[in-house]
Amino acid sequence: MNRNHFLQACLATGALLAFPMTLAARAMRRPRVSKGFAVKATEDRFNQPMSLFEGDTFLTKIATADTDGDLYVFESRRVKEGGPAHHYHFTQDEWWYVLAGEFLIKVGDTIYEAKAGDSVFGPRMVPHSFAKVGASEGRLLMIFQPAGKMEEFFRKISQGVTRNMSEAEQDAFREAHGFKRVGPPLRQPKRMVDR
Repeated sequence: MNRNHFLQACLATGALLAFPMTLAARAMRRPRVSKGFAVKATEDRFNQPMSLFEGDTFLTKIATADTDGDLYVFESRRVKEGGPAHHYHFTQDEWWYVLAGEFLIKVGDTIYEAKAGDSVFGPRMVPHSFAKVGASEGRLLMIFQPAGKMEEFFRKISQGVTRNMSEAEQDAFREAHGFKRVGPPLRQPKRMVDR
């Protein structure tokens, strides 16, 4: 047997041995939902709202598992002013739709002032951040496409996993969930770009 035939035989044998493992992995994955569903206002898809960031509540509307990882949709209810650190996602686009209140949303070098009914899109690999401004409660509908590990990240934050982590450990935790912190949270600037 010449060397090429030997390599082909090895590759074929490897593929045959790996095939049952591939089938088993597919069988263990939760299947994509095959029926529609409704989630009432002020409710979470699984009746398990997440509490994050000093009083913020996240309500899952479409779970990562519902779409086999294609999409994650949640409502963010924010009481305090402010928002997350400036960051970017490696493989996910993000979309914000303001349901109530006012927000500043920075994507790249542009800061948008967004009010109820406004939406802003943030493409993957472009740094972005947002902040609720004003005293009234702010509500955002947020979408990650694909879902990535954001739902898992938020659940772990809600469970207190990062409570005692150093900044370096928190950064590693973020990166393990598909995004990187690149700056401080957004502060209200003197000049804003309106829509």
